[in-house]
Amino acid sequence: MQEKRIVYLNGEYLPEDQAKVSVFDRGFVFADAVYEVTSVVDGRLLDFDGHVARLERSLGELDIRRPLTRDALLAVHRELVSRNGLTEGLVYLQVSRGNAGDRDFLFPPDEVEPTVVLFTQAVPNLVDSPKARTGIKVISVPDLRWGRRDIKTVQLLYPSMAKMMAKAAGADDGWFVEDGFVTEGTANNAYIVKDGRIVTRALSNAILHGITRAALLHYAREARMEVIERSFTIEEAQAADEAFVTGASTFVMPVVEIDGARIGGGQPGPVARRLRELYIDKAREAGV
Repeated sequence: MQEKRIVYLNGEYLPEDQAKVSVFDRGFVFADAVYEVTSVVDGRLLDFDGHVARLERSLGELDIRRPLTRDALLAVHRELVSRNGLTEGLVYLQVSRGNAGDRDFLFPPDEVEPTVVLFTQAVPNLVDSPKARTGIKVISVPDLRWGRRDIKTVQLLYPSMAKMMAKAAGADDGWFVEDGFVTEGTANNAYIVKDGRIVTRALSNAILHGITRAALLHYAREARMEVIERSFTIEEAQAADEAFVTGASTFVMPVVEIDGARIGGGQPGPVARRLRELYIDKAREAGV
């Protein structure tokens, strides 16, 4: 029989069926929480410091107290990886504003402790993903999310709905569109490639400041590849040579169809393939 997964909850390591959070926790009743997902390859954490920095920014933007230092978070991540025997997969971290003892729109007093939860998910094909070899299909979806997408909150209902829209259309994911331009994917940043140039939307409150995005663009520029940060339309993407997305759970994932239009002949292109190899090699080397 498979052993129960061990999770972390407020300073304790517990079997998953023993980890309980109050029904009054603000993460449950208000989605008043932020999260991060860190990839694990060869038992090591990828881009860890980037995820911690973004977590601290998200907490600061929402005035949620920082519950653990960087080193303490690293120790918890490593302990969970060890206890669960995780070699390839993800570590999910969530921090809510905590349990105020009742439901109230006002923030609780400062003495209320944040709720901290971490758990692992095994993903055996994270690196050798079959989808990376074939590419994914996306559809465009109106972007109806709130205006602070740069804060990584657990308000994920609409991205989940967009995923279901894509599934119903026979696609893999959705690309959000606002004021005529692509913002991002449901859980990733979006890119196109034209004449060898990599194009992706510039950072703002309209998109998540992707940690994989930051690392990849750094590696791409190191490799003397041209990167242009600007907005693009679905029509421009459909006319591009290649398209792809990046995220902690997908690394670099080629996009081969957008709203039924095939991109690059319907096969992953050379730039996306090279960038995936480049990111995985560099991130593995820098893993902690």
